[in-house]
Amino acid sequence: MRKLSAILGVAVLVLVGTLGYAGDKAKTETWSGWITDENCGEKNANAEGKGCALKCHEAGAKLVLFVDGEKKLVGLDNQDEAARHVGHPVVVTGTIEGGTIKVTKIEEKKS
Repeated sequence: MRKLSAILGVAVLVLVGTLGYAGDKAKTETWSGWITDENCGEKNANAEGKGCALKCHEAGAKLVLFVDGEKKLVGLDNQDEAARHVGHPVVVTGTIEGGTIKVTKIEEKKS
């Protein structure tokens, strides 16, 4: 009887662990806003801030997304792609991992 209980207990743990792992996959989401540098943040989250944001990035600052509506900065893992989109509103698609967006794509936001 103890063996049967132990086997059933292990089977339940394996099943729950497998289901839990499958449920932990990050959900793809989209965010809209402006790509800016982490130093100046909201100040450079506009077309006029493009030059300053790129200058700060070249000096070592990370590029981040200033999220419309939420007024918060979120890190971006693909800095090369982000640099191509500074200076216009964007839609970023990806998953959040550790407070940073793992970028799938960045597109110019259509009006």
